[in-house]
Amino acid sequence: MPLSRASSNFVRFSRSIFVSNLTIQTRAKLCSRIYPQRNSRLLSSSPIAMTEYKSIAATDFKSDTVTTPTPSMLQAMLTATHGDDVYKEDKTTNDLQARVAEMCGKPAGLFVVSGTMGNQICLRAHLHQPPHSILCDYRAHVYTHEAGGLATLSQAMVTPVHPRNKIYLTAEDIEDYLILGDDIHTAPTRVISLENTLGGTIMPIEEIAKISTLARQHGIKMHLDGARLWNAAAETGVSLSEYAKYFDTMSLCISKGLGAPVGTVIVGEPDVIQTANWFRKQAGGGIRQAGLLAAAADVAITETFPKLKITHEVTKKLASELEEMGLTFQIPVQTNFIFLDLMEAGIDPAVLIEEGNKLGITIAGARIAIHYQTSAAAIEKLKLAVKKSLEIAKQRHANGTNGVKKPEGSLAYAVYDKIVVDH
Repeated sequence: MPLSRASSNFVRFSRSIFVSNLTIQTRAKLCSRIYPQRNSRLLSSSPIAMTEYKSIAATDFKSDTVTTPTPSMLQAMLTATHGDDVYKEDKTTNDLQARVAEMCGKPAGLFVVSGTMGNQICLRAHLHQPPHSILCDYRAHVYTHEAGGLATLSQAMVTPVHPRNKIYLTAEDIEDYLILGDDIHTAPTRVISLENTLGGTIMPIEEIAKISTLARQHGIKMHLDGARLWNAAAETGVSLSEYAKYFDTMSLCISKGLGAPVGTVIVGEPDVIQTANWFRKQAGGGIRQAGLLAAAADVAITETFPKLKITHEVTKKLASELEEMGLTFQIPVQTNFIFLDLMEAGIDPAVLIEEGNKLGITIAGARIAIHYQTSAAAIEKLKLAVKKSLEIAKQRHANGTNGVKKPEGSLAYAVYDKIVVDH
C-alpha cells in the first residue's frame, strides 16, 4: 500500500536524521559511491601521476576548466561552515579570502563565482563617470570573452592593442595608445588591464613593472586578469605578492587549472573590494552558504598549486613530440597550452576533432589544454589523432583537394585569424 503523506514525511525525516549523524568518514565514503569514477587510480605510467583518481576530465583537451573536484575537496565541503556570506558571517569563506589576499600581499579579498565576474566588478570599481576607456591586449578575455561586459556594465570604451612582439604587451606598445588630456572628443584611459598568463604565455615581471610605472605617472589604475596567474607563478618562481605589487586589483580563478568546482578570489584595497562587493550583490553574485564552495577552493590551492609545474613539463614534452611530427605553433609553449598552427599544417580542424572523437578524447581544435587530471593514455591518443589528421591533410594535398574550411564558432575563427582565445 502507498504510504500516507504523514508516513512519507516521517521516512524522509528519519533519513535526514540518519545522514546528519553519520561520521565525516562515512559521509565521504557515500560521496565516493555517488562518484565511483573518483576511486579508480590513474596508471602508474601516467606522466601526470598527481591525482589519486580518474576524473571525467582525463580525456578532455578543450580547456583546464573541465577539471573536476577531488574526493578531498568533496570531503572539505562536508566540514565547511554554513554562515551567510552576504552578511560576511561565514568563517570558511572569510578564511579563504584572507588566505588569498595574504598570498598576494593585499589587505582584502572577495570570493566571487567566476573569473568573468571578478574582472568585471574590479574594472567597474575603478571607473566612476563616463567617458572613460580601458586599455588591454586585443586578445584579452575582458575584451573578447566576457559578453560585452565592459560596455554593458561599465559603459567603457576599449582600446585594444596589438603587441609588436606578437606575444605580450610592452610599455612602449601601451604608451603609444594611451588616451590622455582633456580632449572632449576622446574617452580618457582610466585603467590598464593586463592578463597573465595569456594563451599560456607569460608576461615578464620586468615588463609589468615598466607598465605599472607608466600607469602611475598618469594616475591610471592597473588591473590583472590573473585567472591563470597561478601557472605564471609556478613556472617562473615569481610569487603572487611580487606580481600583485604592480596592480591595484587582481582576479585569481580557482576553478581552472587548480580544479575547484566554482570560484575566483579578487584582491585589492579594502575600499575597492567593498565597492566590488556592492557590484557582486547587484549582479546576483551574493552566495548565502558560500563556505561549501570556499572549502573546495581552499583545498584546490593547497593540493594543486604545487603540481602546476609538472603539468607544464608534460605540456612541453607533448609540444616537442608534436613538433617532431612537423607541427608548428602560433605562440610559444610556456605553461599548459599548445596552440597548433593548423593552417600551416593544412589540417582541417573538423578532421582533428573527428579523429579525436573516434579515439574517445575531446579536442576543440587548434588549442590543446593540459591539466593535472589529463591521463597518459589520453595524451597518446591525442598524438594518434594528430598523426592521422596530418596523413589525411597530405592525402588531400596530393589529390588537389586540400581546401581547409574555417569551422563555425568563436574559437575556430579566432585561431585562424591568429588571435589567441583564452576561456
